[in-house]
Amino acid sequence: MKTFIAVDLGGTNIRAALVSEDGQILDVKKDKTEAQLGKEHIMEKMESLITSLDGYKDALGIGLGIPGPTDTVNGKIIISNNLPDLVGYPIADRIRNHFNKPTFMANDVKVAGLAEALLGEGKGKKNLYYLTISTGVAGAMILDGKVLSGFHGHGGEIGNAIIDPSREPINGLNPGAAESWVSGPAIVREANKACHKEFAHAGEVFEAAKSDENAKAVVEQFKEDLAILLANVCFVCDPERILIQGGVMKSGSDFLEDVQERMRKYLFPGMRETTLANATMEESGLVGAAMLAKSQMED
Repeated sequence: MKTFIAVDLGGTNIRAALVSEDGQILDVKKDKTEAQLGKEHIMEKMESLITSLDGYKDALGIGLGIPGPTDTVNGKIIISNNLPDLVGYPIADRIRNHFNKPTFMANDVKVAGLAEALLGEGKGKKNLYYLTISTGVAGAMILDGKVLSGFHGHGGEIGNAIIDPSREPINGLNPGAAESWVSGPAIVREANKACHKEFAHAGEVFEAAKSDENAKAVVEQFKEDLAILLANVCFVCDPERILIQGGVMKSGSDFLEDVQERMRKYLFPGMRETTLANATMEESGLVGAAMLAKSQMED
């Protein structure tokens, strides 16, 4: 049985797993990241977790899932609020040299999208787009079982894409950036202004929209903005299916059919068969990191 090592690096925890080629997690280890202790501490902890996996020596390759923007070509983190000491550090090279195994790195959204494409709701589909809507907005393009990262490694990133340039820039993003208007915090921000209340999360806004016209208007605008964003995704990569995951989807997944119909009105007739679906796979981060190594080694 072919196996691969997966690493899910987060600001709070690091997890390492041995994963079979069909996505079964055979062994998993976890520890605190302790990012405040610096990059050497983090890297040594990552190496120790991998070494503790039962059967790690027989694994064919290693996949790393990393939070935030990453340089997939050179295996480095570009920007990170939670792991600042690792920015610019050659993580993939370090792991590759330490274990003498092919090692590949991508951001956590891209590896999760790859897992969903190969083994989840996208299984059997050739061309997919994976979108996560939570505290932020991020995405990944998957074609023929591989993540498309583009020339600079940022292919598929959608959070700073513009849905309406007439709107104000927020948190340093572009005016009308997707993350500023279709994320969970964006829904809460707009609902708080419209309803003169203090909603704690997007789920409360969706619930209020059932009886409050102001909250309903915010939700309707969110759905329209999301439809525009997804239509633009379709024009760029023409996916067969778009998989959507994240806290906002858990709060109001029943709006997906409405968003799909809104999206289709912006598309050419021949493109309107593209479907939206909830991404529901468990442990997509770990499984996806392993599938990243597998897919890259199949070239």
